[in-house]
Amino acid sequence: MTQETNLNTLKARFRGYFPVVIDVETAGFNAKTDALLEICAVTLKMDEEGWISPDKTLHFHVMPFEGANLVKEALEFNGIKDPFSPLRGAVSEEHALKEIFKLIRKEQKAQGCQRSIMVAHNANFDHSFVMEAADRASLKRNPFHPFATFDTAALSGLALGQTVLAKACKTAGIAFDNREAHSALYDTERTAELFCEIVNKWKKLGGWPVISPEEESEQSSD
Repeated sequence: MTQETNLNTLKARFRGYFPVVIDVETAGFNAKTDALLEICAVTLKMDEEGWISPDKTLHFHVMPFEGANLVKEALEFNGIKDPFSPLRGAVSEEHALKEIFKLIRKEQKAQGCQRSIMVAHNANFDHSFVMEAADRASLKRNPFHPFATFDTAALSGLALGQTVLAKACKTAGIAFDNREAHSALYDTERTAELFCEIVNKWKKLGGWPVISPEEESEQSSD
């Protein structure tokens, strides 16, 4: 197996981290007090040539935790008119996160990664809500790094000159329907496509695998 092939794994590409794309819909901005209402996770895979793409998807509507704050403006923004409606088919935070974490740990192990890292658009927001919900549910086996993330808003600003998800997707040639936006499932799938496009574009431009100064000097002298 060549060095090039060795580098074409998620483990090698992201320093032992397994990237998982997450999006949440909430009833406010405060992760400690406001309800988590929807969550989606998309895992990623890499082929033998080093190109990454979305893999598995897991999505849940979530019931507000007991005593959760529901901000009217937030509900109007995401279109969740009645968080308690049985038509949502919502589950508890504990159930949703247990199932998502179980999938992530399985895929993480299969990829030989040591830990998972959250990929999200304006990632601090999603990361804070997932971590608070995991704490409320007393989940001990949280696969995510406690603070590190890959923020596609920042990456898009660098690679595409755009930081808004819809505009970044359109600039990258990814179809984006604003009527579908602010659904955790839709936004996670688009964010996953966007992250993969940026990572793959960097590879196409010659940025990966990284060539050391010594190797670069040897190539230029050939």
